[in-house]
Amino acid sequence: MPSSHKHFTEPDDTEILTAPRNKTTKRIFIAATRMNDGKTTTSLALFAALRSITEHVGFIKPVGQRFLQVEGHQIDEDSILLNQIFDVKTPIHAMSPIVIHHSFTREYLDNPDANHTELIDKMCRAFDRAAFQRDYIIIEGTGHAGVGSVFNLSNADVAKRLNAKVIIVARGGIGRPIDEIALNKAVFEAAGVQIIGAIINKVEPRKIEMVEKYCRIALDRMNIPLLGCIPHECMLTQPNLQQVVEETKGRWLNGKSKGGNNRIYKVIIGAMAAKGLVEHLDKGVLIITPGDREDIILSAIASDSIGGMGSSIAGIILTRSILPHPRLMEMIAQTSIPVVLCAEDSYKVASRVNNMTVKTQPSDDDKIPIIKDLITKNIDLEVIQNAFDSQD
Repeated sequence: MPSSHKHFTEPDDTEILTAPRNKTTKRIFIAATRMNDGKTTTSLALFAALRSITEHVGFIKPVGQRFLQVEGHQIDEDSILLNQIFDVKTPIHAMSPIVIHHSFTREYLDNPDANHTELIDKMCRAFDRAAFQRDYIIIEGTGHAGVGSVFNLSNADVAKRLNAKVIIVARGGIGRPIDEIALNKAVFEAAGVQIIGAIINKVEPRKIEMVEKYCRIALDRMNIPLLGCIPHECMLTQPNLQQVVEETKGRWLNGKSKGGNNRIYKVIIGAMAAKGLVEHLDKGVLIITPGDREDIILSAIASDSIGGMGSSIAGIILTRSILPHPRLMEMIAQTSIPVVLCAEDSYKVASRVNNMTVKTQPSDDDKIPIIKDLITKNIDLEVIQNAFDSQD
């Protein structure tokens, strides 16, 4: 491999690329059978696992849907997340060359032939930069195998174009994930893409042996190796208070500087008497209550002053835009309790919190080690490495 001090230079030519120039980097495409099955978690964890084998690991999400503005570019959130955690040392726009904004599909279909040629060239150039001097590159897909077909950039199309081998991630169970893997297998194989194996994710820990046994039998019949089963980890689905604030369109009243990262383990609606609530005022508890329930707010303040630093609740959401009495607000300001004001009623706010799709954030320092362990302890990395033996 060339020495690491050399820098990538964009080819100075007018050639329109239809495939990457890079032929040597081993490409692993992470696909999933549906949204929120764990592509990003798997990508993060596999990136960390491969880093234990070689420091030369790259990442790219060729087609993204959720994005932020970074350095004048629309950049997929997952690329930002992985780069902030691992410092990939690749220009961020090369890790996220194409993002699907609200009018993308209509603009594409206005002139599909020319637009497709331009997108493929852009993707291949970004891939060459992201894969430069890398032994492996993780390619994160978007949705199931067919997502993106409307602009001829489905996961199967992208994996084929980049000459990648696929790992399919499906959600825990037996019947449904196997059916969905079979469907995705057909799409990838029709495109001529090799499948390294499948990962069954978010399996209930008490069922993991059974799920592994029967999924292995079913996948063997489909000639797909089972790379492993990953147990459901509650913490990965638990939001922090800042995520809750964004979901509920809340406004901070107290404790924003330190309270945003508080992990929510339990949600309590303040409908009971304050006396009955006291025994539930533990670390990680989020209380949702109207702002005029001063008895509940006073109980939380008293609990905070008795318990001391580090033992207070995760926060309080005051609903229906009702502010407590000004004197009570002064008392709140003397505490470390994070307090947020929301417009909706308590039950609507609680429903939003309980139904949140929680994405890992760069600030989730407590989650990252868990994610890394999930792959290290539960996935057969050797099978993944062996899939590339014929290329060496």
